[in-house]
Amino acid sequence: MSAFLETPFNFDTQHPALGIIPLEGAIEIAQKIDKYLVDWYNQEAVKQNKPYRKRTFLIEASCPRFTSGDGKGLIKETVRGMDVYIICDVGNYSCTYNMFGMVSHMSPDDHYADLKRIISALGGKANKISVVMPILYGGRQHKRTTRESLDCAIMLQELESMGVTEVITFDAHDPRVQNAIPLVGFDNFMPTYQIFKALLSHVPDLKLDKEHFMVVSPDEGAMARNIYYASVLGVDLGMFYKRRDYSTIVNGRNPIVAHEYIGTDVKGKSIFVADDIIATGESMISIAKHLKESGAKRIFLAATFAMFTEGPAKFQKAYEEGIIDGVVSTNLTYTLPQLEETEWFIKADMSKFIAYIISACNQLNSVSKLLDPHDKIHELIEKYSAQ
Repeated sequence: MSAFLETPFNFDTQHPALGIIPLEGAIEIAQKIDKYLVDWYNQEAVKQNKPYRKRTFLIEASCPRFTSGDGKGLIKETVRGMDVYIICDVGNYSCTYNMFGMVSHMSPDDHYADLKRIISALGGKANKISVVMPILYGGRQHKRTTRESLDCAIMLQELESMGVTEVITFDAHDPRVQNAIPLVGFDNFMPTYQIFKALLSHVPDLKLDKEHFMVVSPDEGAMARNIYYASVLGVDLGMFYKRRDYSTIVNGRNPIVAHEYIGTDVKGKSIFVADDIIATGESMISIAKHLKESGAKRIFLAATFAMFTEGPAKFQKAYEEGIIDGVVSTNLTYTLPQLEETEWFIKADMSKFIAYIISACNQLNSVSKLLDPHDKIHELIEKYSAQ
């Protein structure tokens, strides 16, 4: 990567102080990000014989709630003149609060409301407000096909009106939603390198050539990411076409009638299938079954956000039945702790990557190399092949 990544903090030029506010649900990944930033900062301070050291970039804040469910944002340290990065995981359903004596799980709406509370609590004192929202609030409701809401676009415009100057996200369901805020910075990063690195670390015997490996897109909407993988690896690409029943709606969507495969023969090959989200997982498992029936040797599923909205039991069963050989995902949103104990779940840690992004933005460095990890993937493959 570019040279600034080796020395993320430059003491020779003046930059606003950096502060990170993690909302409830993003504390774990924020602590990992903070550790990288603190280590880099102190290493550079030692090199330049600076007398000061940094203990943390985290700013203490909270969103306490009354027993009626009403909440408020509270910041317990000064933020005057700072570049503040607020980290918000709207997908963390494990967070709870008490309301009228009942335990309620936080929904994406609750997380987004807390984000606005914290921005309000900043009171205009920060130099710059950036929001790190790995999975966009309302991201799946990104376009209007009938008389319906446009949740993601409204969210982005609200953040702009509150003074947010930069939104950092990952694998947006449709990045064109940034057109709602053309004057606000919107960076959409892809975890392609981290996901593939995690897969190769977990599966050391993959043969990454056209005779033994192939990339398959689960549908037409995921073609771009799978074309990228296939192009970088130099392997064949196939795809599935989802035939839907548009006369009915089940759980907010048109049910899939069948998956039709288009592409070269998969017999005897290891297959890599990548998408942005695994929700119920029905489509992915259906595709894996089809590929197995067509003679595929091994099948690895990948998703930036593995939500498992109906639980991971069906994936455990598919693994035990030999239908899938692994599921690769990131820690950009909450995943069940018990997944760490399974043999089939492979987690790609994104904390170092986010630390690079925050450091680059705070130091006014280019993020071009971070947006396109093509060279890093090639280096990874060369190193892997040489083993």
